[in-house]
Amino acid sequence: MYVKICGLSEPEHVAAAVEAGADAIGFVMTRSPRRVTPERAAELAALVPGHVLTVGVFRGEDPETVRVAALVSGVRAVQLHGKHPHGDFTALKDLGRSLVRAVDAAADLRCGAFDEDLLIVDAPHAGSGQPWDWAAVRGRPSGRWMLAGGLGPANVAEAVAAAAPWGVDVSSGVETSPGVKDPALIAAFLAAARP
Repeated sequence: MYVKICGLSEPEHVAAAVEAGADAIGFVMTRSPRRVTPERAAELAALVPGHVLTVGVFRGEDPETVRVAALVSGVRAVQLHGKHPHGDFTALKDLGRSLVRAVDAAADLRCGAFDEDLLIVDAPHAGSGQPWDWAAVRGRPSGRWMLAGGLGPANVAEAVAAAAPWGVDVSSGVETSPGVKDPALIAAFLAAARP
């Protein structure tokens, strides 16, 4: 099970995610309580070993803004969250970064349909931390796709059983308050996602 821990902003939480075995770590560079600057993302990304994918998360920014932030931060993947048109992905192809498309279940759920490398299927209200009907997407997404939205240590195994994803993505489910990660919850989430 591929696991992404998203919205990290402190070195100790990056270390906790790496130590617990995360496959990918996300740095939010868009409007959010978890927002970090590209410069801060660069400092955090420098702490991540090469086998763990660093992801810059954007929502609504134009491709040029994303490009500059990706280059400054040094992340190895770019995640465009929400209703980004196909052209935004095409415009970033030459960056040489993995591209991640994050959408809700009403979108085209074929991984690669927008030239992305990874797909995230999120809750209808992304960032709410509320569980949703994970089983409703079972069998619909194709390729390398991650389930997100309302996941935490207590329910990730149930969500995986319901939706049968290739991976899972968590942010608020491993926090004690908005933007404040908990190393113990990160470790518990990884353990529960890979029983």
